[in-house]
Amino acid sequence: MQYNDISYQTDGRIARITLDRPERLNAISMDMPGEIADAVARANKDDDVHVIVLTGAGRAFCSGYDLVEFAEEEGEKPGSQLGDSHGGPWDPMLDFYGMFQNTQNFMSLWKSYKPTIARVQGPAVAGGSDIALACDMVIMADEAVIGYPPARVWGCPTTAMWVYRLGAEKAKRMLLTGDLVSGPEAVELGLVLESVPQEKLDERVDALAARMAGVPKNQLMMQKLMINQAYENMGLNNTQMFATLFDGITRHSPEGVWFKQRAEEVGFKQAVRERDSGQPIAEGVSRPLSPYKSGK
Repeated sequence: MQYNDISYQTDGRIARITLDRPERLNAISMDMPGEIADAVARANKDDDVHVIVLTGAGRAFCSGYDLVEFAEEEGEKPGSQLGDSHGGPWDPMLDFYGMFQNTQNFMSLWKSYKPTIARVQGPAVAGGSDIALACDMVIMADEAVIGYPPARVWGCPTTAMWVYRLGAEKAKRMLLTGDLVSGPEAVELGLVLESVPQEKLDERVDALAARMAGVPKNQLMMQKLMINQAYENMGLNNTQMFATLFDGITRHSPEGVWFKQRAEEVGFKQAVRERDSGQPIAEGVSRPLSPYKSGK
């Protein structure tokens, strides 16, 4: 496969996948999720590879879905299906079909028979956090940040890995605020494995990868399958199905439609500032009477 938005190389027993759109802070394009899955499959088929390291080019790990492509440009776009080409209503199953494929592409890192390490040297936000948290282990630079700001409006993390890494209360703390946390804060929460100074990041990631690379592939595979099965028994796939459906709803709720319209009108950066300002949004958005207000 010829890659447009990632690069792939091997170094002895280590395969390295790099999200490679540095001019867009490695924002997720239409092609990137499938390219990640293809590169993971390629590494799994390579008998010489024992470990996969995933990182981003430039100063960011991944800034999430490219909001210029998906939100700012006018008209119907994947992820903002305001009616099909025939003028019909939003089809939640059509939305689910596309987004769940992206979810599965990201989860190829989790399901990989060979262990995966996310090297997070810069922001891993929104869909970028989905990608990082789908890896078996995450090593962050102290200065890097991770979080899911679209939890405020226009998103639900489709991989749902927050709850499986943090537990209910800490996952709610992150997803009911949309806050970003630094590397040390992420370690304290239990979200990622380690945080190190930026200048020590490559040394630590390479040392961990090399340590695992010395283990036979069949041993790595068995240990990983055993641990992952425990999460499958907890309903991981079912949770991701709900999360992906809810993600579609968040993008087509009254507030979600407002966000898309504001991104078209004033650009996504200003729309994000308004979304995250803490002030009421979407004035004039019509909605039925809330059951909370009616006392029902």
